Amino acid sequence: MSHKKDNDRLRTQRQLDKLKWETANELGLKDDLSTLGNALTLGDADKIGGNTTKKLVKAGERAIAEEGDRKARLNLKENQ
Repeated sequence: MSHKKDNDRLRTQRQLDKLKWETANELGLKDDLSTLGNALTLGDADKIGGNTTKKLVKAGERAIAEEGDRKARLNLKENQ
């Protein structure tokens, strides 16, 4: 493999790693990533992905419940 291809591959990997850390930080999963260190295996990535998905689903469910509750309260106020 040429040096250019090596450099492109490394640059891409660094960008992906940066994106993973930024995403984990935004989702409150930074601690999950830091305990794994820099050497993520495919299994580790699956665990993080699974945890991320679970947290996103829970956050979505909470948001839907809160919105439903808010609309119900507004409807009750309007009907009084």
